[in-house]
Amino acid sequence: MKKLIPLLISGVLVVGAAGCQTESKTSSDAPSSTTETVNAPTKETAEKSQSDATSEVRRDQLNSDIRAREQRNDATGGDTDRADADLQSEVRSKLEANLPASQLTVASKEGTVTIGGTVPTQEQLNKIPTLAQEIKGVKGVKVAVKVAPATNKAQ
Repeated sequence: MKKLIPLLISGVLVVGAAGCQTESKTSSDAPSSTTETVNAPTKETAEKSQSDATSEVRRDQLNSDIRAREQRNDATGGDTDRADADLQSEVRSKLEANLPASQLTVASKEGTVTIGGTVPTQEQLNKIPTLAQEIKGVKGVKVAVKVAPATNKAQ
C-alpha cells in the first residue's frame, strides 16, 4: 500500500503534464500559437523583454537549464530521441537567451520545431534556424516569424 500511493500520484502527474502541453513562449506577450497573426510589440514591451533576456542572471539560468537537460538526456542514452516538450522548452530557452526583444512561440512535433511570432530585426530572424538546430534532437525547423520593429503605441 505504501508503494501504491506514490505510484498513483506520479501516474496522475505524468498524464496531467502530457495532457496540458502547450507551446513555449519567449515572453508573456508572445503569440499563443505558432500560426497566430501577430502585431509589432510596443516599445515598452520590447524594452521589458530585452531587459529580462539580456540580464546576465537570466542568460546563465537559461543556458544552465539547457545543459542540465542535455546531460540528463545523455545519461539515459537518448541523444537524438527527445520528448517534444523538452525540445520546445530548450529551443525557447536558446531563443530567449540569444534574441532579445523577440516575441516567439515554439511548438515541437516528432523532432520538427515550429517557431512563430515577431523579432525586431532581419538579423535576428536569420539566426533562428541556426540557434534551434544547436539543440540535440531537433530534426527540422519551420520558421513562421515576421520582422516587426517595436512601435510607439499598442496596435
